[in-house]
Amino acid sequence: QVKWKGKDLFDLVCRTLGLRETWFFGLQYTIKDTVAWLKMDKKVLDHDVPTEEPKTFHFLAKFYPENAEEELVQEITQHLFFLQVKKQILDEKIFCPPEASVLLASYAVQAKYGDYDPNVHKRGFLAQEELLPKRVINLYQMTPEMWEERITAWYAEHRGRARDEAEMEYLKIAQDLEMYGVNYFAIRNKKGTELLLGVDALGLHIYDPDNRLTPKISFPWNEIRNISYSDKEFTIKPLDKKIDVFKFNSSKLRVNKLILQLCIGNHDLFMRRRKADSLEVQQMKAQAREEKARKQMERQCLAREKQMREEAERTRDELERRLMQLKEEATMANEALMRSEETADLLAEKAQITEEEAKLLAQKAAEAEQEMQRIKATAIRTEEEKRLMEQKVLEAEMLALKMAEESERRAKEADQLKQDLQEARESERRAKQKLLEITSKSSYT
Repeated sequence: QVKWKGKDLFDLVCRTLGLRETWFFGLQYTIKDTVAWLKMDKKVLDHDVPTEEPKTFHFLAKFYPENAEEELVQEITQHLFFLQVKKQILDEKIFCPPEASVLLASYAVQAKYGDYDPNVHKRGFLAQEELLPKRVINLYQMTPEMWEERITAWYAEHRGRARDEAEMEYLKIAQDLEMYGVNYFAIRNKKGTELLLGVDALGLHIYDPDNRLTPKISFPWNEIRNISYSDKEFTIKPLDKKIDVFKFNSSKLRVNKLILQLCIGNHDLFMRRRKADSLEVQQMKAQAREEKARKQMERQCLAREKQMREEAERTRDELERRLMQLKEEATMANEALMRSEETADLLAEKAQITEEEAKLLAQKAAEAEQEMQRIKATAIRTEEEKRLMEQKVLEAEMLALKMAEESERRAKEADQLKQDLQEARESERRAKQKLLEITSKSSYT
């Protein structure tokens, strides 16, 4: 509405989000390439906001906590900080080493996708995700698939972490980065040397323009007596009067006002942290503990149900595997029985043939014996005939002997075949017995 002040618009946004830790946030807008924050006690339309419609404000964290885990109470507060810090790292506004970038990316994946499941999260599932700063990607000659493999290896280690836990782990790592929560401004000292001023939750820091990671000098909030501002010049007076006063100036009035806002806001929060929690914060922390305990109990119930379901599935799979094994054993036993029956039939047939051959040979031997007797009875008495007759008799005897040996060999072979047949029948009986046992066991299962 036309008469709304900055606080009215800001409160509406906070109510819409369900946010109660409002002191970290603000509404930011851009004017002439410079960022500014909506003042709470000033009408929205009295700000020098851009004239175009619609007027755009960005709801962002203006002040950062010293320790995210201890200070950020609400889950929505943690989530908003997570989104903002992640964007700053990906946009390279916060410098992040490669290994830390991969670890942070794995926590971001855990927060979005939940626990890693190789059947669901297959190769290429992170292809459309922006997870690493371009500087890190360009630093190594690695394909997207290789980066995904490294991130997934870490991601698989985070099993069991809920979204809020993964986001908090992300913030706990990010808050140790040198550029985390620092607002940088170009300044000049009394000599006109170009420097950078960094304002964060712990104090003021002076940097060389080419090095935003390591400050040349720092002024913690508890060591600053006061900060004064006149025209374009700032004066930092240390608590220790032996330390020289540090003076600097900025080229733009709008930037000076922003520096002063951030100094006042960060200092107020610094002092607030060192006092006992207000009643509102105590109430919020108690509610947060109750909510966390409730969610923890729900997660434990879900985990138990999931474990029971997995155990039931494993039992079912084991039973199915055992059933298949029994079916295979039954099939093999049936095939063995059929082979035994075929072998027994073949041996019986061969034994019958051998027995018939033995009978035939015995018959021939008897005929040879009869022929020999007949020759002896009808032998002529002359010497020549007698000699011829003896020769024939000798040949007949040799043939009869040979026939007798062959008959004996065939008889032995027939006995052996009968024995093989008996063993085959015994094997067939055992195969039938095994098949019966397997069939009864399978029915029981």
